[in-house]
Amino acid sequence: MTEQRTVRATTREAVLVDPVELAARLAGDEPPVLLDVRWALGRDDGHEQYLAGHLPGAVYVDLDTELASMPSPEEGRHPLPAVADLEVAARRWGVRDDRPVVVYDDAGGTSAARAWWLLRWAGLADVRLLDGGLAGWAAADLPLEAGPVTAEPGDAVLSTGGLPTIDADEAATWDGPLLDARARPRFLGEVEPVDPRAGHIPGAVSAPTAENLTEDGVFLPDDALRERFRALGVDAGAPVAVYCGSGVTAAHEVAALAAVGIDAALYPGSWSQWSNDPARPVATGE
Repeated sequence: MTEQRTVRATTREAVLVDPVELAARLAGDEPPVLLDVRWALGRDDGHEQYLAGHLPGAVYVDLDTELASMPSPEEGRHPLPAVADLEVAARRWGVRDDRPVVVYDDAGGTSAARAWWLLRWAGLADVRLLDGGLAGWAAADLPLEAGPVTAEPGDAVLSTGGLPTIDADEAATWDGPLLDARARPRFLGEVEPVDPRAGHIPGAVSAPTAENLTEDGVFLPDDALRERFRALGVDAGAPVAVYCGSGVTAAHEVAALAAVGIDAALYPGSWSQWSNDPARPVATGE
């Protein structure tokens, strides 16, 4: 693998936190740093949504500019940021080495998982996703606040290698389940809204990340997640890797796997990198 893992998340409690537990922790002596990562493909109003209402004390994180470096055909739409740039951003968010971090969005964690994954990759051990996100918080009748939040600067020291990654060559020869976290029509090659070619990496298995969630936008129970991944060919003995369009929703799949004790590598360039390389083969259909 391109990078060796040093941080492991082996239980649901290490990956997810529910709204009631989070509210209790926020009222405690050492409240976690809260990061609001509202983002959706084709939209640019995440900050405006944040300003209209967010969890108390949450700092807004811009996925396109802070959780990724500049896009390019060679690297994909959301290349990993330089760790030095990520450290500067994390300190601005108030992230400290001795405080937990909780990230959330309004899409079942599918964008916030990018922040979860990056901070884990950069060596922070205590980072969790708010299960159910903003909707779950509201359903628990917990308060929101409006307007910007400026955090006290943090002191986090980041370094790469906390979670594993693979590159395009490794994806091409991956010896184990390679999960495609995009919506199934994109995997099949029936539609392709953003990238230059439709289809999937040969040998990949369709595993839409939305199917990690219930209709209420919370993660499936552990038994259901285990059965889902077992049906996709994942077992404890085989290496697992995940990709999506640009390395965002694939992080959600990695989180779901981690919640049931399965380590998975992320292909950061994902389909946006693969499909831009004419030398890479493309499969369509099942």
